[in-house]
Amino acid sequence: MRSTCIPHTELPGTSALFADYLYRFERVAKFYAHNPHDPESIRRAANAAGIPDERRQKVVAALRKINGESASLAQLELPDTVAIVTGQQVGLFSGPAYTVYKALTAAKLARQLTDSGIRAVPVFWLATEDHDFQEIQHAWMFDPRQRAARLEATGAGQPGQPVGSIPITTAPVDQLRETLRGFLYADEVMELVDDAYQPGRTFGEAFRLLIQRLLAGHGLVFLDPLEPALREVAAPMLHAALERRGELTQALIARGKELEAAGYHSQVLVDKDTSLFFKLEGGRRLKLAPDEVPSDSASLSPNALLRPVMQDYLLPTAAYIGGPAELAYLAQSQVLYQTLLGRMPMAVPRSGFTLLDERAHTLMDKFHITLTDCFHGADSLKERIASRLIPESLGATFEDVTSEVRSSLERLERELQSFDPTLGAALVKSRAKILYQLEKNRRKTSREAMRRNLQVTEGAAHLSGLVFPERHLQERLFSLLPFLARHGFDLIDTLYENVHRGCPDHLLLTV
Repeated sequence: MRSTCIPHTELPGTSALFADYLYRFERVAKFYAHNPHDPESIRRAANAAGIPDERRQKVVAALRKINGESASLAQLELPDTVAIVTGQQVGLFSGPAYTVYKALTAAKLARQLTDSGIRAVPVFWLATEDHDFQEIQHAWMFDPRQRAARLEATGAGQPGQPVGSIPITTAPVDQLRETLRGFLYADEVMELVDDAYQPGRTFGEAFRLLIQRLLAGHGLVFLDPLEPALREVAAPMLHAALERRGELTQALIARGKELEAAGYHSQVLVDKDTSLFFKLEGGRRLKLAPDEVPSDSASLSPNALLRPVMQDYLLPTAAYIGGPAELAYLAQSQVLYQTLLGRMPMAVPRSGFTLLDERAHTLMDKFHITLTDCFHGADSLKERIASRLIPESLGATFEDVTSEVRSSLERLERELQSFDPTLGAALVKSRAKILYQLEKNRRKTSREAMRRNLQVTEGAAHLSGLVFPERHLQERLFSLLPFLARHGFDLIDTLYENVHRGCPDHLLLTV
């Protein structure tokens, strides 16, 4: 197993706020409660994370309805146990691979804290309240030839219905089986999928069961905010927030201006008409009007900025594991935490991985390809490999001749300008054409080298399709399922072992 640590600043789409959070925390310190680079921060966050025992008991009782009895729930019931929380939308077939990476990061941090004397359990918040069905009803896979496949499910939901409660009408299980056919461990993967995606299940139930089976042994507790008993527990906090919504909105507007003044942008744009609440009514999640007061506070549903506050009202959260966007949300939500809870967990970036097989690793090693080389598309990657397939002496000759011709033409231009400026100007145009023809011949030579090595051409397509599929980071597009079908379930243990092990950044990992 080989690994390379890649700074997030080398990955496409890294925001300035996230980069500063990781590498220049002093610039963003006022937007967060805890410094992630201070080893004592997690202890301070844990000491502040307590919740009233009566609330803890009600939450644990509700969680037993979802999880059944477990050692982790027995631990969470104890007064001084803290939670390490993460979460994700309930995407088809476990969603993008980073969903599992989040869960493993939470599980590992909980284990490390417990070993250090702070009893902790990992909790996975199922984002079942979300009502963006288009985001969760598809999944991306790949087959043994590294061809990407988009699989799509249908559901019997109505517009605005929380996605976790939507029954699955058709799940593309047979299409998944065909896509994975030929991988050594495909049957084992399909056994889990068949077990989770049974007829009549909702998207939330199927997602939870699949993740639960994939990560069995890591002690995860699953929390579904649609559980009525949990909504009853959260109702007083949401009611208090509703009564202060004007004040909270103004605080968020001011925070947005602070972020903008510091050179960042807000994840959620907030103005005076922004509602922090939805209401669950008739099986739908509807936006609450600015002055509307529902008769039942348990029907309230928080927006993206208020949701983490509800989460940490219910749980004794010491740390929240999130990706770049979620950590940016917390920079805004901090003002809500201050007003409503008086505490805030430490924000911990999840581990991130790009997984290579031996073929991809060999290709990158042989042709000195970096991860960033793969972010410019398959054609660009092929050009890079092609240029490196030219015999070294021939490549050097091209460089020498180009340099000599450029130098000679510049000398000739100077003399012509002195003799006749018109002739000098004409040579400028000719020079560009001559250099263009030299470059054109160099490219032809590169393409010929590539043509002579069809195996490398196919390898470049394999590498591009694996590392940057559909022009997305691998972990943000592909489900983990095809990787498990290719490498086996020991991959879960390998990922767990490599969570933040000597690399706080993104890990390029050969498995």
